[in-house]
Amino acid sequence: MSKAVAYALLTTAFVLFFVFSPIQPHDHNDRLAFIGRRFGYRYSVPTFDPLVLKMNRVTEEKKSGSIKTRTNANDLENDSYDNEDFEDEYDFFSENGRLNITSRLIYLFPLIDNEPKDGVLSLNELDNWNVELAVDRLSYTTQKQIELSDRDGDGEISFYEYLPQFSKQDIEKNGMVHGQAGWWKEQFDNADVDSNGALNFDEFYNFLHPEDSNNTAIQRWLLREKLERMDDDNDGKLNLDEFLENTYRTYKSYAEFEDDGDGTDFPSAEETFVELDTNKDKLLEIEELKPIFSYLHPGEISYAKYYSRHLIHEADDNRDGNLTLDEMLNHEYIFYNTVYNDVDDDDYDFRDEL
Repeated sequence: MSKAVAYALLTTAFVLFFVFSPIQPHDHNDRLAFIGRRFGYRYSVPTFDPLVLKMNRVTEEKKSGSIKTRTNANDLENDSYDNEDFEDEYDFFSENGRLNITSRLIYLFPLIDNEPKDGVLSLNELDNWNVELAVDRLSYTTQKQIELSDRDGDGEISFYEYLPQFSKQDIEKNGMVHGQAGWWKEQFDNADVDSNGALNFDEFYNFLHPEDSNNTAIQRWLLREKLERMDDDNDGKLNLDEFLENTYRTYKSYAEFEDDGDGTDFPSAEETFVELDTNKDKLLEIEELKPIFSYLHPGEISYAKYYSRHLIHEADDNRDGNLTLDEMLNHEYIFYNTVYNDVDDDDYDFRDEL
């Protein structure tokens, strides 16, 4: 099969899979809905299968015009997505365009089962898999934004390339209200580790995805922003009442979900406060909030880990905390029901055209 034909058939198969799969957009259960509500759907919906992730990108880029509409086989041969992998991946689709998710899970299982390769998927192995896919999504969006913003083509992004709406006068005013030039400039400078006035790929990645950044300056900036919204008396610290009213509930909801418990053994607000208050002054400063940073500012990587727990909760029939291949096949659709969002008119137009 030629690469052009494989590409065309695989793209069509993906769209047919999207339209005619028995899974409906609102089949998500309560636990996955919890994640969505908590994250406000700010992040990409987790995708368990890299093939679906790849085809989502092809579909989105064709819709946005970054992949031009193909008119003949020669055009398809020259596309960057037309690689030999498509021919192998096409084998996972039936003639009517349905993705054989059973075959996909059988194919993916040994790729995930490697620490150790013992015939079951542990939470750690699922975390590694889902986090790797999450990082790939973050890297992809970072690269796409670089391509959109890098006007001089040097591979780095200056402040004015990414935020051309601000002038030098705006910077001089140094407005620090959320969204003002000074507010953005401070975060830009936090990301600019080498202080050269431009962000390379890693620095821009941290700038665009601060919740998933290991940059301590960015984490501190986010915690300060969070603290300002929780600090009712504006003293720059949290007392126990402020912690209980504005912080503890958020922290507890995420942590309980992560532990998959019923909350009966979860530390109280007072116990948590005392543990965080390392200098014992009965107030929490920014540095003392760092241990719960990922709960106060969860990003896609946190989302991916919650998704791993969701999968185990739904498919682990014998409740041993691991997933066998049989358990995954018994619940195969839960590994694919997160590729669907509500359909808008543009989606229908795109499908009609294909």
